[in-house]
Amino acid sequence: MGTVFDEITPDLVDWIGRQRMYFVGTAPSGDDGLVNISPKGWMDSFRVLGPHQVAYLDVFGSGVETIAHLRQNGRIVVMLCAFEGGPRILRLHGRGEVLEAGTPAFEELIGAFPAGATQGGELSIRSIIRVDVQRIADSCGYGVPVMDYVGERDQYERATAVKERKDGAEELLAFRRRRAATSLDGLPALHQD
Repeated sequence: MGTVFDEITPDLVDWIGRQRMYFVGTAPSGDDGLVNISPKGWMDSFRVLGPHQVAYLDVFGSGVETIAHLRQNGRIVVMLCAFEGGPRILRLHGRGEVLEAGTPAFEELIGAFPAGATQGGELSIRSIIRVDVQRIADSCGYGVPVMDYVGERDQYERATAVKERKDGAEELLAFRRRRAATSLDGLPALHQD
């Protein structure tokens, strides 16, 4: 039987800090459109900001669904699973906001994350996703397998370095921004300069 919490307690903050990854789920409004679930590693990229607020660094990658969905309707859930230790799943349901790199809101919050919180360097961070958490609930997690953590993958960092050496930092950023303009469903995502 799961528990619904009034807030993100210090015990939950401690448990979150011991996890190796998290998942983010969003969906567009209406009956059509693709539901998106994104796995996220590099736990330094995730921060509990308060009893009802979390944030994570959003990096350029294969898609921009989360940003597009949040811009449309704001709905988001962050899920963490215990792959080591006792079984548990924690879901943080809420309303998300996109703080694009270079904006005053982004600059105000980026200091909450340590340097090197994500692979690929500063050029890889396209936004901070800030979530006002409305529902905090755990469940048993009995169906989640026990797995051994080996380490983070380095492919993202290596690919970024190669592309930056080949094309330069400005072209790399411009390429990534062009690819992040719209979601798979054609919803607007990153603002274009």
